[in-house]
Amino acid sequence: MDDARDDGLLTIGAFAERARLSAKALRLYDRLGLLVPARVDEATGYRYYRAGQAERARLVALLRQLDMPLARVAEVVRADGPRASALLDAYWAEVEARVAGQRTLTEHLRGRLSGRSSEMYARFEVETVDVPEQVVITETRHTLAAELPAWIGASLGRLEEAARGCGGVTAAPYVVYHAEVSMESDGPAESCVPVADEAAARAWCEERGRAWQTRVRVEPAGRLAYTRITKAQVAHPQILTAFEAVEAWIADQGLTAAGPCREVYFADWEAAGPEDPVCDIAFPVR
Repeated sequence: MDDARDDGLLTIGAFAERARLSAKALRLYDRLGLLVPARVDEATGYRYYRAGQAERARLVALLRQLDMPLARVAEVVRADGPRASALLDAYWAEVEARVAGQRTLTEHLRGRLSGRSSEMYARFEVETVDVPEQVVITETRHTLAAELPAWIGASLGRLEEAARGCGGVTAAPYVVYHAEVSMESDGPAESCVPVADEAAARAWCEERGRAWQTRVRVEPAGRLAYTRITKAQVAHPQILTAFEAVEAWIADQGLTAAGPCREVYFADWEAAGPEDPVCDIAFPVR
């Protein structure tokens, strides 16, 4: 201990007081590599810190007050000034996006809990359309809600590229939900692209489709009940209200859902603006 004092080092207790943190927090930061002591006594295991480490200790504590995960705290404190600031900005943008989504979800839930669901559903006009039999190439994946948008874009891109060798795309691509996709439930979801040449599609699938759980199937002719939504409404939880609106309409009309729900993407997603119609929320009915 005398050597430590001679070196100008502080015991963990003295350093904790200077940094305005608990010794427990300092031990945790040490284990995670966020704030390593200047010296650890091999015989006693006592930790010693330099006074100059207090600034980093306080930075870690402040970042934690933002509910920043420890792994991301580590990225920030190890980065230089501009890079650290950019990492903080990126994290906070994610927080604000999450809070905005939660705010919208709260409004959605408030409407349901207060018995105003019918008012919420009235914003969506539901119609029916007859769809012919289609040959589709599909890709299936178990995915949680957070991963879903990226997977939809990637999987439909792969399938549309494959469709070029299968006579081309014959109708709007769509995604079928065979079970709920949420923060806790992982589906599965199935991306589908209608194609013209069934034989070519089956040959492609046999040769190259296995890596992505791809298959070819024939979607029978049928009727869909659907509502059209904008790009902004595709975001969660607005899209939940659209699904519920179609389900309520089906029940009111005395119809029966005849298959899993789906999202039909008929527009260029990248070119569309927030208020442009891009997607039909649909259920097969009989």
